[in-house]
Amino acid sequence: MEKDKVPQDEGITGGVSREVQYAIDENGKYVKVLSTGWEPKNIVNDLAWEDIQEMVEIADEKIKAGKASPIMHFMAKTQMNVTLLSDYVELPKWKVKRHLKPKSFKKLKQEQIENYAKVFEISVDELIHFKPEN
Repeated sequence: MEKDKVPQDEGITGGVSREVQYAIDENGKYVKVLSTGWEPKNIVNDLAWEDIQEMVEIADEKIKAGKASPIMHFMAKTQMNVTLLSDYVELPKWKVKRHLKPKSFKKLKQEQIENYAKVFEISVDELIHFKPEN
């Protein structure tokens, strides 16, 4: 691809982030060119974010119905599964699964709640008092 034809199609980042592309300059040499994005990649990113938002909404519905703890919302929002979260909080998977239940979540020790909040990069208060929108 020629240097002046490197796509500059802003996507979900609004042109804030850029990535390096390699293109051929007027002398026929490969050079680095910054690109704000290109349409096919933007389409894929948009679809991925829609999937993530859907997972968050499903988690929120379960929380509203009293079938899940706030941990499920933040797991979906941070794109984690039980295995990954258990690694981060350094707990067995079966314990993390148990903490996804409202009854077990309410019994968590302060240290465990702090650990989850730290992993999700939120405050303890945000985790404890989380209420799904609508």
